[in-house]
Amino acid sequence: MNSEHPQDTTPRLDQLHAWLAAQFPQRALELTPASADASFRRYFRVRLLDDDSTHIVMDAPPEHENCRPFLHVAQVFAAAGVHVPHVFAQDLQQGFLLLSDLGDTTYLSALTSDNADALYADALGALACIQGASRPDVLPEYDRERLLREMELFPVWYIGRHKNTTLDEADTAALYQVFEHILEVNLAEPKVFVHRDFHSRNLMQCSPNPGVIDFQDAVYGPMTYDLASLFKDAYIEWDEERTIDWLVRYWETARDIGLPVRANFADFHRDYEFMGAQRHIKVLGIFARLYHRDGKEGYLKDIPLVFRQLLKTCQRYRELHPLARLLDKLEPGSTQTGYTF
Repeated sequence: MNSEHPQDTTPRLDQLHAWLAAQFPQRALELTPASADASFRRYFRVRLLDDDSTHIVMDAPPEHENCRPFLHVAQVFAAAGVHVPHVFAQDLQQGFLLLSDLGDTTYLSALTSDNADALYADALGALACIQGASRPDVLPEYDRERLLREMELFPVWYIGRHKNTTLDEADTAALYQVFEHILEVNLAEPKVFVHRDFHSRNLMQCSPNPGVIDFQDAVYGPMTYDLASLFKDAYIEWDEERTIDWLVRYWETARDIGLPVRANFADFHRDYEFMGAQRHIKVLGIFARLYHRDGKEGYLKDIPLVFRQLLKTCQRYRELHPLARLLDKLEPGSTQTGYTF
């Protein structure tokens, strides 16, 4: 077995080598990094040298990661007709999964202004399959406690650690009042299966298109969450007029095929906006935590887009204005509106 993974000669990698050798006895193979994500998971591409075929192996150290949710959601989504990696072999005790290879072309790397309509149409088709298969008691509930806990990453990691700011009592009360307004809208939405990271880094351009990855945190919750992930993406920005057009097309199709969307598009769009606010508040906290706690500085460059999108949403809705004022305090000059608490 040959391997290429600079500066990694750890026992963990030796353990992975041994496991792969058992999966492919008497076959020479090459192991190269495929990707890593924001958790302890990492992925390698396994190339069999005799026929040049490839697989993906997930390395999920069991002391940090649990592979069972991945396996469960893969089964649920595949049954719904979604193109997810096939699981060829698993070792839950060691934390290894051998998967089919969906390629290395993410939507983020493939998207252009010219192909965006077609690629997003495919993505929305996959999302409709996921949502159409929804039923309670299959995936964990995306409940109030979970939604609030995610938003609370923002004051701890973004405000406190990243901006080195301590909120006074009035600011804290105002922030939590905004959280309550957001939760009220989120929790009133129709519920479906939610991928939870349905965006340009987790959709692969392949055949059939798209391939869907990184779904192990899927839940049962607000219908617009994955739409907010897709169109209010932390990694790529589109003209808002265009994203609204995509959203309208989704809403019309969802109505036609019987998905539980709001009867009025204005109500549906408001759900989407408030869901986007919840997600962006969470993401600011997560990106700050990834940098300050985990040393993953690559996420710092994505913070300004998330901040800008959150601010734009907060300026539109009276219930969210206190957060717009707080954002202006954190980044003076970020808004022309003279908000103060």
